[in-house]
Amino acid sequence: MTEARGSAGPNGETHARHAPGTPCWVSLMVHGLAATQEFYGALFGWEFQPGPQQLGPYVRALLDGREVAGIGQLPPDRHLPIAWTPYLASNDADLTADTVRLCGGTVGVGPLDAAEAGRMAICSDPSGAVFGIWQGAEHRGTAVTGVPGTPAWNELLTFESVNVAKFYESVFAYEEEPVVSADFDYVTLHIDGRPVAGIHGVGTALPRDRGPHWVTYFEVADTDGAVDRVVDLGGHVLRPAHDSTHGRVATVADPEGARFSLIQDPR
Repeated sequence: MTEARGSAGPNGETHARHAPGTPCWVSLMVHGLAATQEFYGALFGWEFQPGPQQLGPYVRALLDGREVAGIGQLPPDRHLPIAWTPYLASNDADLTADTVRLCGGTVGVGPLDAAEAGRMAICSDPSGAVFGIWQGAEHRGTAVTGVPGTPAWNELLTFESVNVAKFYESVFAYEEEPVVSADFDYVTLHIDGRPVAGIHGVGTALPRDRGPHWVTYFEVADTDGAVDRVVDLGGHVLRPAHDSTHGRVATVADPEGARFSLIQDPR
């Protein structure tokens, strides 16, 4: 992975407007909304307030009063994969959704208005990985980064990077920076020279029960301690804590199975 910290300002404040294509929000749809709030509240120190209800019960997670992420409740009859979904900023959600279709992707929900907050759509790329589009109005997206409990990076795990990277570049005009390596398939997506997301081709190592999917990395002060906390709260460890060039990282799942990663800033 590569970290993108260029959007953070003093004290973790982010710019009010996200450049198109920038991951600007992450959202999770679950069956047990109250239990999921308890889990992430205990893990990251989040508090919650009601958000737009267009897709059902929905809350926004707050850290020190600033919006970090969203959690919604799936209808009882919807048995969809429980997963964190990144939303990519757009100046025109309808036009972006049309471009997704033209480039071989699918628009599953929307575009639709989320009250006065903005306009959204939920899409999937040609490999099936789900992502959102967000055209901000009153709600621009994540209001703080660079501190524990906030999203630090979003990375697509897929079969191979080359073709899927072309899709995202066509839709969002990313610049790409491939890793030149015979045994490591990775592309970093840039906007205005700044890294904003990654695509990691893992071939047959992709989990069979999940398929291609986006993974959100959340910053923590102590990866090992956070992993222990995940287990204590009923979650699971998918990849134990280990050191990387970008900090100490672990991959875990919450009690409903939503996968996410934890990263400790090495600074």
